[in-house]
Amino acid sequence: MLPRLLLLICAPLCEPAELLLIASPSHPTEGSPVTLTCKMPFLQSSDAQFQFCFFRDTRALGPGWSSSPKLQIAAMWKEDTGSYWCEAQTMASKVLRSRRSQINVYRVPVADVSLETQPPGGQVMEGDRLVLICSVAMGTGDITFLWYKGVVGLNLQSKTQRSLTAEYEIPSARESDAEQYYCVAENGYGPSPSGLVSITVRIPVSRPVLMLRAPRAQAAVEDVLELHCEALRGSPPILYWFYHEDITLGSRSAPSGGGASFNLSLTAEHSGNYSCEANNGLGAQRSEAVTLNFTVPTGARSNHLTSGVVEGLLSTLGPATVALLFCYGLKRKIGRRSARDPLRSLPSPLPQEFTYLNSPTPGQLQPIYENVNVVSGDEVYSLAYYNQPEQESVAAETLGTHMEDKVSLDIYSRLRKANITDVDYEDAM
Repeated sequence: MLPRLLLLICAPLCEPAELLLIASPSHPTEGSPVTLTCKMPFLQSSDAQFQFCFFRDTRALGPGWSSSPKLQIAAMWKEDTGSYWCEAQTMASKVLRSRRSQINVYRVPVADVSLETQPPGGQVMEGDRLVLICSVAMGTGDITFLWYKGVVGLNLQSKTQRSLTAEYEIPSARESDAEQYYCVAENGYGPSPSGLVSITVRIPVSRPVLMLRAPRAQAAVEDVLELHCEALRGSPPILYWFYHEDITLGSRSAPSGGGASFNLSLTAEHSGNYSCEANNGLGAQRSEAVTLNFTVPTGARSNHLTSGVVEGLLSTLGPATVALLFCYGLKRKIGRRSARDPLRSLPSPLPQEFTYLNSPTPGQLQPIYENVNVVSGDEVYSLAYYNQPEQESVAAETLGTHMEDKVSLDIYSRLRKANITDVDYEDAM
């Protein structure tokens, strides 16, 4: 009787104690690890043969039954919030169960949202890849990222992922993509926007167009010619260069884009081809050549013509020029003044008329007189020429006389410009 009574009294004391479930940490945040321990108070040595299993709500966790009283959970998330307990099974298949413990997983709101670009700085070449990277410094769980274009907020794309960063890609940037952008991130605690980021799409200049503008329909010497060069596409600032026959005239800048003008005062040498070049640092483009032909005034043209004829005669006549100079010096010596008289310039020649006469009789010579110069007072010195029997000889001699005076006067004019006096010239003769 006594042994049975002792057994009834000791039986409750000899059975294994109640199981306890311990979570560490007890209030985890999303993404953090948690360790679950199934603990038996006053565990006896025979308890080492127990098998353990952990549960959340109605679902077993981990590998199922195991000899380890602990279970490691690498990361807890919001959806892992629930009721947890553990069980222990003896070798005799007796199962012990712990009380349920509520574990709440806390989410960290997103904070410090920022938007970055690739390539950095917000500048991209037309046609290149552009990436908008939205990031959060803090935040747990599934984060929804949204990208917006413009201040009014045109939604471009949204992504939900368990990450602190997300990307929006524009495969080939176009001119219309140049705008302000921002992104928004949220994980259930309200949206958090980033700041605005400006995107600039750099566009190389197109081939410029050159226009010439004159004050009249037919440009002339001394007119002001406007050269206007404009590239229809290209990111500012744009630098324009202006050329005449590949010789640089000057440059103009267009800080805000568009065209630029260069003014040129025309001279006789400015006929020819004009062109311009545009460059904004992304490559230069040259315009097509524009040809300008304009009117040269008659006076200027005749002066050029006379000078050219005289120079041609001087280079062609050769020895004959020396003889003409000698004749001119002889004339000057005849009319030279006294050394006491002031030196005066050569008076303008009197009007001349050249007459070609045919002799009525072949053997008769017809004199023709030509006033050469009024030298001093009322004295007039003249030269007499005689016609040859044939008309061709008369014409040739008369033309030669005219050329003598023409060349002599031109040479004298040049000597005067060189500050050579009459005396010096006569001594040279």
